[in-house]
Amino acid sequence: MADFDLVLSGTVVLPDRILQNGFVAVRDGVVVLVGQGEAPAAHERHLLPDALIFPGAIDAQVHSLSQKGQEDFIWSTRSAAAGGITTIVDMPYDEGHLVCSAQAVAEKVAHASAQARVDFALYGTVDPEEGAARIAEQAAAGVAAFKFSTFGTDAKRFPRIITPLLAECFAEVAKTGLTAGVHNENEEYVRFAMDQVKAAGITDYTAHGLSRPPLTELLAMLEIYETGAQTGCPAHVVHCSLARGYEIAAGYRAQGHQATVECLIHYLTLDEEVDAKRLGGRSKCNPPIRPRAEVEALWRQVTAGNVTLLATDHVSWSLDRKTKPNMLDNASGLPGLEMMIPLFVKGALQRGVSLTWGARLMAENPARHFRIDHQKGALAIGRDADIAVLTPEAFVYDASKTGNNVAGWSPYDGMSLPYRVAATYNRGELVYDGTIVTGQPGRGRFVRPPAAVPYRASAA
Repeated sequence: MADFDLVLSGTVVLPDRILQNGFVAVRDGVVVLVGQGEAPAAHERHLLPDALIFPGAIDAQVHSLSQKGQEDFIWSTRSAAAGGITTIVDMPYDEGHLVCSAQAVAEKVAHASAQARVDFALYGTVDPEEGAARIAEQAAAGVAAFKFSTFGTDAKRFPRIITPLLAECFAEVAKTGLTAGVHNENEEYVRFAMDQVKAAGITDYTAHGLSRPPLTELLAMLEIYETGAQTGCPAHVVHCSLARGYEIAAGYRAQGHQATVECLIHYLTLDEEVDAKRLGGRSKCNPPIRPRAEVEALWRQVTAGNVTLLATDHVSWSLDRKTKPNMLDNASGLPGLEMMIPLFVKGALQRGVSLTWGARLMAENPARHFRIDHQKGALAIGRDADIAVLTPEAFVYDASKTGNNVAGWSPYDGMSLPYRVAATYNRGELVYDGTIVTGQPGRGRFVRPPAAVPYRASAA
């Protein structure tokens, strides 16, 4: 008689080692055994000797509601399931609705719970006019972290938090035991550089990078980490496109501060001189895509251990917002949920980088970072059976043909990849079979830190 509901056998990728001829056994939606050798019997048993078995990814940065009538959780979590991502952490900047109170958190949980196909966690934020007054109530409502920005994209939807208020917010977040994540661009410098680009009449693909030179990013990172150091708050930079930024974060950690930093899959994949040139507005993101030399430098930061998390910053803008002739007139942000794991695997294999970094940066570290590692983030006994299976089947990606994303376009269209996601399991349930997303809307669950968050160091 089978002791397990599900057993998957193949190359099991863990954060610290790779188990050749390994297996993962599942019962009642959780992992109950991980081992090597002959796989045990189960009600459902898959022997996949050539497959890579990863922990289901946690995407630390998703924007499901940035454009009304476009994506929503019904589509973002569909893309996630198709990409081996079993938990998304959604940003608080929803079009027409800033998530900055306990009521707003509860409303978003209810909204997402009716649509989500995989599990989800939430960021909270503040309204600059209210200050830090509602941080504690949002933590009590279950947010997994807080998000702020040193640059204002929109005064209501994506506001700038000025330095004195940022310090006040950090001090309040520190009391909750959660982390303060910050968008890292210096407002004054970006505005100055943008005005210079416009005055020079530059409108092609180079305009965006010129409007956000490296110092705009690095100066903001110093402000963020020093604010964290002075307030005792774990400080997190939510995206960094420059190797120097990871060195800065490592320096603060070496001094004993909780300073973490997130890389995005497009910074490890796309470059300015080739990809931004061919894609135009479809490559526009903040901070911008950098030159190829910087891409390779970021891979070295991965292997040096200076990257904390790998995410997508996923947003599915409709194509009309990404194809304007003037580069600066396009919306900023890229879809990536379907492709993060396959792109990482390709990039790692090309450079001889151990796949263990994938399990660490896309599962273990995000779970610790968001204080949900009691439940998520590892192929370990007692954790949710969140699993991504990749098989060595070369394919060329075309977002318009997969049926799993609302936008129908991707900056990765036309790219060849050596491994594809063949199955995704969320809490032991098949939610993607390699062709069809089988997870139905409403089966995803809200994941939150325990009510009493124990003190612990952020993922390093």
